[in-house]
Amino acid sequence: MDFPTPLIEGRLIKRYKRFLSDVELLNGEVVVAHCPNTGSMKRCQQENARVWLSKSDNPKRKLGYTWELVEVDGEHLACINTGLPNKLVGEAIANGVVSELTGYAELKAEVKYGEKSRIDWLLTGSEGQKCYVEVKNVTLLEEDGNGYFPDAVTDRGRKHLYELAKMVEEGHRAVMFFCVSHAGIGCVSPASHIDKKYADAFKEVMAKGVEVLAYKVDINPQRMFVSHAIPVEDIEYSSKG
Repeated sequence: MDFPTPLIEGRLIKRYKRFLSDVELLNGEVVVAHCPNTGSMKRCQQENARVWLSKSDNPKRKLGYTWELVEVDGEHLACINTGLPNKLVGEAIANGVVSELTGYAELKAEVKYGEKSRIDWLLTGSEGQKCYVEVKNVTLLEEDGNGYFPDAVTDRGRKHLYELAKMVEEGHRAVMFFCVSHAGIGCVSPASHIDKKYADAFKEVMAKGVEVLAYKVDINPQRMFVSHAIPVEDIEYSSKG
């Protein structure tokens, strides 16, 4: 996925009211950018971090800038725009990058299923077999050097796990797909230190047959793409500090 227009570099002043961020551009101008992320963005909103914004030419938009990327700890790029991972994963599946999800005849996005939910991607085989794929963006690299999901308590995310398990009970494949949009993350684990209920539900549904995949995203200010699989491990969090 190429960014449609060149991203604009700046420095993060602060994120506030969840969806707003103040950014100082390289020319010294301070702008208010939309923050397209409902999570806590733990360790991804460091003061004075380098960030990259996109700019829209749509005059109807209240905020012309959107925060897309951040440099974490002065070295790792991460994508904080949670609207992009679904597209990245869809492209990767369609292009055969995800070896575990090849061989399906049809790929559809945002299909209704479960209880008033929509699955991110529904894959259908030539003989009607179905595979439900739920995508989650992973950007939390903790002090212990491991990646975790979620970065905040998520009742909605836990609901998605059980809905995937229900699909398995009905005879379909169901996959939790961690789209790892942080250059410093080499493995992913359920974040029991943040949301124990989610971590417990994760282990429960995996035991019932829900599959889990984690793929790394290659990120630069020009383009992003899903590149390769990384391990999902059951690591108990322990801070180096």
